[in-house]
Amino acid sequence: MQKKYRLNTVNHNLALALSLALLTGSTGALATGDTPVQGGTLIYLEQQAHTNLYPPAGGFYPNGGILNQITDKLTYQNPKTLAIEPWIAESWTANADKTQYTFKIRPGVTFSDGTPLDANAVAKNFDTYGLGNKDLHLPVSEVINNYDHSQVIDPLTVTFFFKKSSPGFLQGTATIGSGLVSLATLGQNFDALGDARHIIGSGPFVVDKETLGREVDLRVRPDYRWGPKNLTQQGRANLDGIKFIVTPEDSVRIGALLAGQADFIRQVQAYDEKQATEQHFTLYAAPTRGVNDGISFRPDNPLVSDVRVRQALLHATNTKQIVDTLFSPSYPQAASVIAAPAAGFVNLADKLKFDPAQAKKLLDDAGWKPGANGLREKDGQALSLTIYESPPQPQNKEVLQLVSQQWSQVGARLNILAGDAGSKIADSLDPLKTPANVVEVGRADPDVIKSQFYPTNRDALLQKGGLSSKVKSFSDDKLNALLVAISAEVDPQKRLQLAGDAQNYLIDQAYVIPIFEEPQVFAGAPYLHGVNFEAVGRPAFYGAWLAKH
Repeated sequence: MQKKYRLNTVNHNLALALSLALLTGSTGALATGDTPVQGGTLIYLEQQAHTNLYPPAGGFYPNGGILNQITDKLTYQNPKTLAIEPWIAESWTANADKTQYTFKIRPGVTFSDGTPLDANAVAKNFDTYGLGNKDLHLPVSEVINNYDHSQVIDPLTVTFFFKKSSPGFLQGTATIGSGLVSLATLGQNFDALGDARHIIGSGPFVVDKETLGREVDLRVRPDYRWGPKNLTQQGRANLDGIKFIVTPEDSVRIGALLAGQADFIRQVQAYDEKQATEQHFTLYAAPTRGVNDGISFRPDNPLVSDVRVRQALLHATNTKQIVDTLFSPSYPQAASVIAAPAAGFVNLADKLKFDPAQAKKLLDDAGWKPGANGLREKDGQALSLTIYESPPQPQNKEVLQLVSQQWSQVGARLNILAGDAGSKIADSLDPLKTPANVVEVGRADPDVIKSQFYPTNRDALLQKGGLSSKVKSFSDDKLNALLVAISAEVDPQKRLQLAGDAQNYLIDQAYVIPIFEEPQVFAGAPYLHGVNFEAVGRPAFYGAWLAKH
C-alpha cells in the first residue's frame, strides 16, 4: 500500500536531505547565463513514493518520473509533433498490414552494467512486455497488442511478429512502458522491481541509492552518448545527479520550492499555481493526451445496470462548476472521453451537458422515486453508490465531494471512501462493492481508449463481474469490438474514425462521465533550465541544467 507520512515526519526527512544538498552545494551549478553548464544535483520533490519500476508499470507518474531518467526507448516520440523519431533504433520498416516490424539498432549502446543493448536484448525486452512472464509474475504491457514473437536477424537487427495487425506498436516503442532494461533486470521477480536499484537501464542517469518509500538518488552516467539524435542535448547529461524526495504534503512541496530548498516539484495544486508564478517560478502544465479524469460505472452492479440511471448521473454532473471551483486554466473542462490534444478526439460537449431536469426525468422513467429524505428508492433499495478516491489524481477527494453534492440534487448519493483504505484494491475490482470508479490514463495514441476500457487491460467497466463471484452477466461485445478494431486498423484515418466511434458509444451508454483534462503540473526554480517532457507529461532531465541563483 502507498505509505502516508505525518507532516512532521515529512518535514524532518526533507530537512535532512535538503541540509545535505545545501552543504554540498548541489542545488545550483556555479555558472550563470543562457549556456548550459555541467554540475549540480537537482532536488525533486515527489508527491508519492514509486510502487514498481517494471517498465510496463511506468504509467503511475512517480514510477515514470524515475524510469524516464534511467531507461531509453527504442524510438522517441516528439512531444510537439507526436512524430516517431530515431533513438536506440536508427531506422525501422513495417509491412503493409503492420504484422511485422524490423528495427536496426544503434551500435555501441550498453546498459549501465556494461552488457550490450543489442538486438538480442531488445528482443528479450519486447518478448517480456508483449507476452509477460508468468513464472516471474511480469504482466503484459498495455501498450502492446497482438504480439507473437521476435526474431534476431543479426546482432543489430530484430524483427517483431504479430498475430494480427498492430498499428499502435511503433508508437508503443516510444512510451514509458517500453523502457529498455538489461537481461538481469528482466530475470527479476516482479516484486523485486519495487527496488529502484534492481532496474538496470541504458539511460543518462543510474540509480545510486534508495531509501524505500522516501528517497531515490540518481547519478549521471558519464559515458552516455546515445540520446535521441534530433535533440539539441548530446553526450552526457548536464546534471551530476537527481535526488527524488517523497513529500506528500502539498504545502511542504510548494513551500520548499519557493524557499529555494528544492529545484523542481510535481503535483502543484491549482490553488498554489498563482503564488508560484507571482514569484517568477516556472509552471509546467504538461498534457497527458489520454483518457480524461472522470468516473466510470460498473454495469454489473444493479444500481447502474440501467443506462437511464447512468445517463441521469452524467447529466446531474456539472463539470464546469467542478473546474471553475477547484481548478485553474491548466485543467480544461472535458469535452469527450479523451483530451482535446489526443489523437482521434471528437468534441462531444453537446452530449455531456449539465441538465438536472433531464436527470430527474430519466430517474423517474427508470422507476427510481424520491423517498422521504429525498434519496431515490426502487424496490426497497436506495440509490446510494460507493466510490474510492484516487490520490494520484489532483484534488480527487474534493472533486468527488462536489460530484456528491451535485448528485444529491437529483436524489442520488455518492459515498466516498478513503484512497488508502486497506480494502480498496479488492473492493475496487468487485462491482457489487464499488459501482463507480475513478478513471484516467495518458498515452498519445488512440489505443489509450482500449487501455482503459478493454477487459484484458484496465477493464474500467469490470466486464463479467470483475473479481466478484456473484455477477458475471455484463459484457459489451460492441464496445469490445470497437476497441479491438482501434488496435488493429492499419489505415490511419479509419483508425481515428474508430476512435471517434468508441468515444460516442461510451458516452451514449454513459459508461463514463469525463470531468476534466488532467495535465501533469510541475513547478521549477527560475535558475532551472532545459527541462523537457515526453509526450504524456513525464519530465526528462537529460538536457536540464542549474544556473547559479
